[in-house]
Amino acid sequence: MDFPLLSWGATIFLFALTLSLLLTRDWRWILALLAAQYIATFWLTQIHWTISMAAVKLVTGWMSATILGITRSALDPKFATTPDDNAWPQGRFFRILSAMLIFLLVASTAPSIPKLLPGIGLPEVTGSLILMTMGLLMLGLTTQPLRVVIGLLTLLAGFEILYAAVENATLVAALLAVINLGLALVGSYLLLAGTEETGGAT
Repeated sequence: MDFPLLSWGATIFLFALTLSLLLTRDWRWILALLAAQYIATFWLTQIHWTISMAAVKLVTGWMSATILGITRSALDPKFATTPDDNAWPQGRFFRILSAMLIFLLVASTAPSIPKLLPGIGLPEVTGSLILMTMGLLMLGLTTQPLRVVIGLLTLLAGFEILYAAVENATLVAALLAVINLGLALVGSYLLLAGTEETGGAT
């Protein structure tokens, strides 16, 4: 089921969400934005997958956000409210400028991809490239476990949109779901391990 106008709306929505993820510091808002990101990802994925297979992606994404949220909320407030001191640079202007440059890069690159992968539309390609490039940008700007995992989940979501156009096997969808949940569990472990190390050092 493909409605080009809605697909472009989902793509624009993805760019707004990933930009907000770059700028937001409150972990609650970060996880809410991640959950919303999976709604747009679901729409772009169901163009090539069945609704039930794409719904697995949506539910898995929400489960990943829930796992990270439960772990983050369970941390000692002494450590849970630590600002993102490891992120560099801190300036929002730099992050917005980087996002705009990525958008220009995606806009110039995306039209050539459908020629290499017949059957995939420009909205899906654009949304996929936005997620992958913004995920890489998130990974490059921080070493904080929560943000690193969200960057990886964003990168993987972009890959899944692109991959859905060339492979629609149920086993592949299940494997990608397991990878998403695995990343969330690793992120939860790193959050807890980082808190224990900080607590032991004080």
